[in-house]
Amino acid sequence: MIHSLENNVPQLHPEARIAANATLVGRVSVGAAASVWYGAVLRGDECSIRLGDGSNVQDQAVVHGDPDFPTVIGRDVTVGHGAILHGCTVEDGCLIGMGAILLNGCVIGAGSLVAAGALVTQNAVIPPGSLVMGSPAKAVRPLRPEERESLPHSAQLYRELSAAQLPAAGQEVTT
Repeated sequence: MIHSLENNVPQLHPEARIAANATLVGRVSVGAAASVWYGAVLRGDECSIRLGDGSNVQDQAVVHGDPDFPTVIGRDVTVGHGAILHGCTVEDGCLIGMGAILLNGCVIGAGSLVAAGALVTQNAVIPPGSLVMGSPAKAVRPLRPEERESLPHSAQLYRELSAAQLPAAGQEVTT
């Protein structure tokens, strides 16, 4: 469902793919070939939310923020099932694991992997190419070359899945 709020209407690239029961509210921008999956919520009421080209927000994930903390998700990012992103920046090519929580002001450096269930605290800055784990989360080590190489595959897989399962923005939903 796409909802305007105070004259702010979500802006969807024509190639974006949105599940029928995903909810996008207010100041939300979704880039080309990006996808928002079943039950996900992107609520741009108190802040803006930007989902970059080729990125995906999977089932039941929540993206929100506060007035001084917009949420910016870069290109080719995977946000796993049930993750919560609140007022944070996720740079290009990251994978945010299932159930991870990212709080206001944190920055996840490009090409990083945040493990499932990790809690990235307010204003934490994670270096590019890091493996991030724990609660509170810490960058435990640089990603190994094979881990770095695997990150783009998740975003690509979800671009393929979304083309098969989700309507492009502006298309009628078929059942």
